[in-house]
Amino acid sequence: MTVVPLDAIRTDPTRMAQGIMTGIGFLGAGVIFKESLTVRGLTTAASIWVTAAIGILLGIGFYFAATVAVILTLGTLSVFRWIETKMPTLFYAHYMVRFARDATMPVEELQALLNQYGFSIASLSYRLDAEGDYFEYRTVIRTIKEDNARRLALHLASRRDCLEFRISPTGD
Repeated sequence: MTVVPLDAIRTDPTRMAQGIMTGIGFLGAGVIFKESLTVRGLTTAASIWVTAAIGILLGIGFYFAATVAVILTLGTLSVFRWIETKMPTLFYAHYMVRFARDATMPVEELQALLNQYGFSIASLSYRLDAEGDYFEYRTVIRTIKEDNARRLALHLASRRDCLEFRISPTGD
């Protein structure tokens, strides 16, 4: 085993860069979150890491390489932001609808109603309140058009058998 003098560790830029990138990697990992069906923070984590790399390049005097890295990074982020805005995204919402126990909508009719307004069901749960007066469906619904939620809400508001409903968007 080779013993490295302490002075050599302090002045070795390779070891210093490794330490910086490792530490920044842990910081970047801290901004990554899994939220139900999505993972958020990957671009932020990568941006933090590449910013540290550019900082190291500037710190050791590699100005041309740092400039190229900045241009490539900003170009890549800009192009992918543009692509992201052009791609269709799914709109997710928590959906709850309540009926009187004796006037409950059958689950097949609920699914048909949601399909009619362009929704698909991600999960579905059932609830009967403690007194047995109300039956409730709770689900996560998804669609490509966010306006479908408004249209569904208008339909539910006009139904006499629907005692209460809630459509709450998830995420952003």
